[in-house]
Amino acid sequence: MEKSEEMKKQKAVVTVKAIEATSDNFKEYGQVVQASSDGEEFGPQDAQLDLSSGTPRFYIMHLKYRPLKFSTITHHASVTQCLGSIGGHVWYLGVSKPSIVEPKDHTGVIPTTGIIVQSHCGHSYIPPAVEDVHVFRITGPKFLKLNRGTWHAGPLFKADNMDFYNLELSNTNVVDHTTHNFIKENAVVFSIDE
Repeated sequence: MEKSEEMKKQKAVVTVKAIEATSDNFKEYGQVVQASSDGEEFGPQDAQLDLSSGTPRFYIMHLKYRPLKFSTITHHASVTQCLGSIGGHVWYLGVSKPSIVEPKDHTGVIPTTGIIVQSHCGHSYIPPAVEDVHVFRITGPKFLKLNRGTWHAGPLFKADNMDFYNLELSNTNVVDHTTHNFIKENAVVFSIDE
């Protein structure tokens, strides 16, 4: 095996320190939504949803064995998504800012942050950079609303299994699911430091 091929097969472990998700530090990726008083009117503290491209789907996901590491990250170009643990248990989410390139913005010029890629779902995007990946810790009775196009890895957790509620579209994971593989593209695996 040539040295360059051997180097391609090796992967680096990038350790990312998890930080507690707050309304201020998560706003680039979406919203942290917490309990409000009964009868409180709709406002900016509520999830600002975009479910206009199809039939909404609200369901409970039962997830098993999701250790605190990841090598792929996904985004949905057509919908916001809400995730929260049932029971308010601690969980983690790796994220990177949205990088969808809208048709009106596509000039054929290669951006300084990377190349423009055509998704199999039909939209264009710039792949997430390793240095732009952050990890958030979510605790208590709150959920995350992810902006359209926010890259995300998880939910991840230390328990053997957990249940999460998920609000997206009925066909999000079939027609609007773009994944970046950090092992294949960047020779990197992320590990979460609590």
